[in-house]
Amino acid sequence: MTVHFIGAGPGAPDLLTLRGRDLIAACPVCLYAGSLVPQAVLAHCPQGARIVNTAPLDLDAIMAEITSAHTAGHDIARLHSGDLSLWSAMGEQLRRLRALDIPYTVTPGVPSFAAAAAALGAELTLPGLAQSVVLTRTSGRASAMPAQETLANFAATGATLALHLSIQNLAHVVAETTPHYGPDCPVAIVWRASWPDQRIIRATLATVEAALPEGIARTALILIGPALAAEVFDESCLYAPDYDRRYRPQSADSPWSEWSESDD
Repeated sequence: MTVHFIGAGPGAPDLLTLRGRDLIAACPVCLYAGSLVPQAVLAHCPQGARIVNTAPLDLDAIMAEITSAHTAGHDIARLHSGDLSLWSAMGEQLRRLRALDIPYTVTPGVPSFAAAAAALGAELTLPGLAQSVVLTRTSGRASAMPAQETLANFAATGATLALHLSIQNLAHVVAETTPHYGPDCPVAIVWRASWPDQRIIRATLATVEAALPEGIARTALILIGPALAAEVFDESCLYAPDYDRRYRPQSADSPWSEWSESDD
């Protein structure tokens, strides 16, 4: 049988992919990260499913649940918040599954930075201002940052920064990034993006610490960069009347092997 790792999205239960929903509905066992995956997502579990909150479990206990279900011949839905490619701790589970020769699949989910950008109504890569997004964090109890992955190094590029798991280090974030972006650079903090109680704080690097309300201590994303509040920026060439569209098919089913969605 198979362990299906499923990105459950940023919080809103309807930001779950159709594939993820159908896999949950087909699995008699569901392991989920209780503090981050909303209960409404679990409504897709089949009647009588074994549903286990992994929040209080260590890795050995989680693997014991998986091994037990696999031995019984049960498919498993393993739910993580957001998308599994970012800070999900999926990698260490996959390593153990490979050692045990237990098959698995991975279904991506909507990442929190995308939900935050949607809440802001913002494109993070505006022409002439930023064409890169850096997904990063500050050092925490669970994982230290590699020596070369510093906020100063990332900020020096001028890219839009999306800082996860770092709201408790806001003063450090401001100190490290201000020399590169300047004190007037726009900042947005999105707390619990896509949840019913979502909150948005817009400020600048000079004002964001004072603007942060009490009680926002986790599950908040920090976005920094000029693209967050810009009204003056270049228009993309993609839809310009004189743009060469030779690599853009007229439908998604085109067989052109050289197709690129935006070949500027």
